[in-house]
Amino acid sequence: MDHDGDEQRNGGILRWIKLAEATGLDKERVTGAHEILPATRFIGNEYLNLVRTRPFLECVASSLTELFSRDLIALRMEKLRQHYPWLDSALDYFEARLTEAPEDAAFAIQYVFDNAATRAEQERVIQALRDKCDILWAQLDALYFAYVEPGWPPPGAFRIEDEAKHIEGNRG
Repeated sequence: MDHDGDEQRNGGILRWIKLAEATGLDKERVTGAHEILPATRFIGNEYLNLVRTRPFLECVASSLTELFSRDLIALRMEKLRQHYPWLDSALDYFEARLTEAPEDAAFAIQYVFDNAATRAEQERVIQALRDKCDILWAQLDALYFAYVEPGWPPPGAFRIEDEAKHIEGNRG
């Protein structure tokens, strides 16, 4: 529901597209997913494999990364507003996650407490959370090495320099 939305509200997917459009990217380019880092595609598939192949309890436990995301989201929004003030009206995705993430985490932790009854189940939910953290760290590593140090995205991946030239050309 958070990401797909319903009749009453847009979900996170549409809010994310709105943010991408505010940066100057067009919807077709974003939804076409052609410029995704290979590692990002692999990592996304790895998370899908986790939730597709593991018991529901472990899948829920993997979402406990949301326990700490509210403060990180607030910090991210502060920095986006500071460095990219024109994005302020397009931060709906993050704004919604300020309440959705804690609600999701509260549900998940209660579900895990109620259902991980044996030591073996408790160890498996801990491992599921560790695996999700590994997936998130791999994503951060991929972004860092593609765009920060040494700043060399692989062929076919989104290139910041090309986009900056495109946006400047459209503004001027």
